[in-house]
Amino acid sequence: MHMLEFQNVVFQYDSEDFNIIDGLSFGLDRGEFVSVIGPSGCGKSTIFRLVNQLLPRKSGDILVDGERIDGRRGYCGYMPQRDLLFPWRTVAGNLCLPMEIRGGLSRAEMAQRAEETLASVGLAGWGDKRPDELSGGMRQRAAFARTLLTGSELLLLDEPFSALDFLTRINLQEWLLAQWEREHKTVLFITHDVEEAIFLSGRVLVVEETPIRRLVSFDVPASYPRTRECLTHPDMLALREKLIGLLRREVSA
Repeated sequence: MHMLEFQNVVFQYDSEDFNIIDGLSFGLDRGEFVSVIGPSGCGKSTIFRLVNQLLPRKSGDILVDGERIDGRRGYCGYMPQRDLLFPWRTVAGNLCLPMEIRGGLSRAEMAQRAEETLASVGLAGWGDKRPDELSGGMRQRAAFARTLLTGSELLLLDEPFSALDFLTRINLQEWLLAQWEREHKTVLFITHDVEEAIFLSGRVLVVEETPIRRLVSFDVPASYPRTRECLTHPDMLALREKLIGLLRREVSA
């Protein structure tokens, strides 16, 4: 049984006269790290919005752990491109938000979990700071920590490093991989960066066309744990060039 499964999902925006998602079926197994790549505007983020019920699908089913998502809460954590930390809350206060929404914990328990999670992402001692006192990379780590505290086994990460400078981005890619190897969450990751996708993922799903009728799956030929050295291996270079070629063909079509 898949952790996440789309079954013939159809979706159309009110402003469009066609289905941008048209009979899409795919699945993720528990503990997988899978990236989705495709041209800008092709509908990648729409997939995320359907999973977390921000958009209503026209037809088809979306299942998490074999159960339809309709009316359910707490089955996934979502991290958008911008960190969206509330500036009027401290960093620890931001991390407490998903726990407050979920309920069932005392303030002391929430504070302790926030402190422990900050330490796990390298931000021990920063809980009392405001978000504007953190660097861009630190804010993204705080946002990821907040996503972890949803308590969900399924994490949706929508281009979380796209706005960062090159060195910060590669440092956070390595950091995220270490976090995933420790937490064993199921991750669906959207990116425009082919190299980022193959460095992080066990599989890469390519949007072949719009409307999205299928996602073409490519296994990444590298085992975990990984270092950036794996990107220089011939099989990885061949996959990188194949994926870039597919994206170029889509953009020029």
